[in-house]
Amino acid sequence: MQYLLLVYIDPTLIEALPEGEYDTMMRHCLQHADELQAEGTLLGFQQLEPASTAKAVRRREGKVAVVDGPFAETKELLAGFNLVEADSLEHAIALAEQLPWARTGCIEVRALRDVGAVRRRVGLAASPQAA
Repeated sequence: MQYLLLVYIDPTLIEALPEGEYDTMMRHCLQHADELQAEGTLLGFQQLEPASTAKAVRRREGKVAVVDGPFAETKELLAGFNLVEADSLEHAIALAEQLPWARTGCIEVRALRDVGAVRRRVGLAASPQAA
């Protein structure tokens, strides 16, 4: 089953790290990512630009509003994600525990929904791009 490990960070904790510690953490993270990709567990990952560069788009009653981010009242901001293949929720949690960013924020573990099953349920054929 596939799980998305959403990486949240607290920028104040990142800024408070001793000099060079962020680079050490990032080096470890990227090396570990290479290992997990080689074994087929990590399917993809990406960092996000700071939340301050984001826009939130909402449509309400036919009107579109675009608002500058960040958009949540929280210290922890979404910074990136890892898409993993795990045998169980417990396995996905174990993978999340290995990410150094659990020290400076939070790793949210969420199962991915089988969109193919949703398509079948609502009576739509598979997407041509999925073939």
